[in-house]
Order: sequence, then structure tokens, then C-alpha cells
Amino acid sequence: MLWLRTCDLLDSVLHVVLPRHRPLGLARRRMNPRVYRPLVDLSTMEERHIILRYRLDRATIHELCAQLEPALMSPIRQPTGIPPLVQVLSVLHCLASGSFQTTVAMSSGMSQPMFSNILSRVLSALTKHMRSYIVFPEEVDLATVKGFYALGLIPNIIGAIDGTHMALVPPKDDEQVYRNRKSYHSMNVQVVCLADQYISHVNAKFPGSVHDAYVMRNSSIPYVMEQLQRQRVWLIGDSGYPKLPWLLTLVRNPRTRAEERYNEAHGRTRRVIERTFGLLKARFRCLHMTGGSMMYSPKKVCQIIVACCMLHNLALRRQVPFLQDDGPDGGVEAAVEPAESEEEEDEEDDTDNRDRVIQQYFQ
Repeated sequence: MLWLRTCDLLDSVLHVVLPRHRPLGLARRRMNPRVYRPLVDLSTMEERHIILRYRLDRATIHELCAQLEPALMSPIRQPTGIPPLVQVLSVLHCLASGSFQTTVAMSSGMSQPMFSNILSRVLSALTKHMRSYIVFPEEVDLATVKGFYALGLIPNIIGAIDGTHMALVPPKDDEQVYRNRKSYHSMNVQVVCLADQYISHVNAKFPGSVHDAYVMRNSSIPYVMEQLQRQRVWLIGDSGYPKLPWLLTLVRNPRTRAEERYNEAHGRTRRVIERTFGLLKARFRCLHMTGGSMMYSPKKVCQIIVACCMLHNLALRRQVPFLQDDGPDGGVEAAVEPAESEEEEDEEDDTDNRDRVIQQYFQ
């Protein structure tokens, strides 16, 4: 019995140590790496079609891809074999069209889970470069001041500030926090733009129930503008914001012709932020209500919004034209939402720069 048990044990050891013999003619199967065959060839597409589909031109897409390629080619985070260019194109198409992940994945020749992974990777890689794309001026730029003066003849304006709501499917635990005044769920996104619609600041981390004035107070804007006060420059905003030394708002109940003229000039100047929102949402339909609510976590929605603002600036910098879609809701006008200010009580202020501006320039 001991001998049999020893033989059984030895036999089991031999089966583990010794290789099994394969039948003659049966070769070992090689594990070949997956080869991805892209469905879209950028080199064969017309420039107009590229801009319509991706919102950037061919050269700008290649420039963007070269910047993101080191992050997208990381051996730890890039096991799928999808080329960086295809990753960037699929995400650009998703942001531009506002389509479901399944639709974008199918048109890119990949599965939905694979595209979801790629979306996270590209957004993370892109938003790390935010400070290279969205820059608030640390010093007064004469061209910026002249640009705003040409809009409404108000001097020393360096930015127009406002908030806009971008819809999302809210987390179940905090649903009410994301419900805004219009009774849908959103992120309240604060933006400062220049006269040429370039975005110089974006804050996309607050839920829809939060007031515009609260978002502004808890952003970097008050600190930055206080540092610039020696240069006597201002932002321009609607009556949803408090009266501050560096912020010019509307006169709610104008009593003089000078105040009326100021309000008219204020409206012409501030309207650029509404046009900026319209262009941003028309260019990237994922941000507009017609594209439906974004079905992502608030953190990822914030990433998407920031990424779209960065790409918007890139398109302006590279002078990529906005080409309207053929559909009835594809234009900038359709994306512009009527301005609705959230009333805010004026705060007492020792230096009322608005009154000085009215007296000096609109009497």
C-alpha cells in the first residue's frame, strides 16, 4: 500500500513537472496581439466633414493628439491597442454630437465598455492641460479692453461673467441639490469670457440649486480681481450678482437718462457672454438640452464641461470656423438661452465705481 501511495504521489508530481505531449501535427496556438482596424480614416475625409464631425480641423486634431499621446500610450492605461488618434477622434465625436456612448462606439468600431474607458482616459489627459487653454489675465491687456469698449463704449472691462445650467442625470442620494429654478437637474457653470468669446475662466463644480452669486464668491474670481483693482478694471455681470468694487451690474430702477444710457451700453457689452454660451453649446451638443441630460457622475460632467471649454478656446485660437449642422437645431441661435438673472440684494460698498462710470461717461 505504501508503495502504491508513493507511486500515486510520484505520478501526480510528474504530471505537474513534465510537459504534456501534444499529438503530432497539432502546433501550439500563438497569442497574437489584437489589431485594431479603424473605421474612420482622417486622411481621406474632406476638411468640411472633419470640422462638422469633430469641431476641429485636421491640423488641429493632429496637434491635440500629439499633446495627449504620451498619456494615451501609457502601457498601464492603454491595454486595448486603440491608437491615440482614434481615441481622440471618438471622444471629440461624442462631445460634438451628444450621442449615446453605444452610438459613438459603434461608429468608431469598438465596444461601449471600451469607449467608456477611453472617454475617461482622454478627459483626464486633456483636463490636465487646462491652464494652457483657459487663462485669466494677470495683467491688463489693452486689446481686451479695446474689444469690450467696441461692444458698448464702457471702458476698462476685461471680462463678462455669467452662469449657465448644463443638464445631467443627478445622483439618487442628492437629487434635490441638483434641481435648479427651472425644475430640471443641472450643474451651475460659471464662465468669464472676453470680447472675442474666448473663455478666460470656468467653474463647473457647483450643482444647479446653487445661486450664481454663491458660485462667484466661492471661485477664484474675487481674489484675482482684487489683485487687479489698482489698475481700475472691471468685470461686467447681470443683476444676479452683488454690487462690488470690481463688478459693474445693471441699474435696476434707472431714474435718469444717464442711467438708462448706461443700462443700454451694459446690455450691448454683456451680451457677448450669452453668445459665448450659445456658440459653446452649439459646437458641443453634449452640453445643450437638445442633446439630453448627461448620464455621468457630477465629477465626470465637470470634466466634460471643462474639456469642451478648452476645445472651444483651441478652435478660436486656431481660427477653426463653426460650421452649422444641417438639422433644424444645429445653429448658434438655437443654442442661445434667454438670460434670466437671479436677483441678488446689493451689498453696501464704500466705492461705487458704477456711479462714477455713469457720471463720467454717460451724462
